[in-house]
Amino acid sequence: MARGSDDYILVLYYSRSGSTARMAAEIARGVESAGVPARLRTVPPVSPDTEASAPPVPDEGAPYCRPEELRDCAGLLMGSPTRFGNMAAPLRYFLDQTGDMWLDGSLAGKPAGVFTSTGSIHGGQETTLLSMMLPLLHHGMLIAGIPYSEARLMRTTSGGTPYGASHWAGGSEGAQLTEDEIALCRAQGARVAELVNKLGERGQ
Repeated sequence: MARGSDDYILVLYYSRSGSTARMAAEIARGVESAGVPARLRTVPPVSPDTEASAPPVPDEGAPYCRPEELRDCAGLLMGSPTRFGNMAAPLRYFLDQTGDMWLDGSLAGKPAGVFTSTGSIHGGQETTLLSMMLPLLHHGMLIAGIPYSEARLMRTTSGGTPYGASHWAGGSEGAQLTEDEIALCRAQGARVAELVNKLGERGQ
C-alpha cells in the first residue's frame, strides 16, 4: 500500500521519571528527519484501586493514546522503563486491549521498534526490549532494531543495543541522555521511518 500524505509513525511510551519520555522525543526527531510525521503519545498509569482513574488528559507531556491512533499508524516505536525485565504494567494494559486489531490484522506488515530505560546498566535492558517485541510479532509487525552499521553501538559506554535504543539512568531521575544514546534514538526513529517510506514506494 502506498504511503499517504496523512500517514504518521506513532511513538508510544510510558514514562515514570521522565527518562523514557526524553528518549521518545529524540526518537520522534529521528522519525521526522526521514520525512515522516511523528505522533508522540503516552498511556495512563494503572492503579490497584479499581475506583481510581486518571484524568482524560494528562497534566503535562504527551496526550494519552487513543486505540484508533495505534490502528491507523503507518509504523510504531514503543518504549517503556524496565519492570523486572519486562515492560511496565500501563503499557502492557494498553496492549492487552488490542485484541480486535489482532483479529482484523490492522497492524500486520507495519514496521515497529522498541526502546527502554533502566536504573542500572545491567538492569534488564535487553530482556525488556525482546519481551516488548512479542506482542508486536503476534500482531504481525515487522521488527526493526539498530544495525551495527551505526558505529556508536560499538563505542557507547551507557545505553544502546542492537535490539533497540536504551538509556542508562544510573538511578537518577534527572539523568540526561548521553550523546551516543541520543544519536542511537534518532537512528532508530529514522530507520523505522525509512522502512515506512520504502514500503510505501513499493505499494505505488
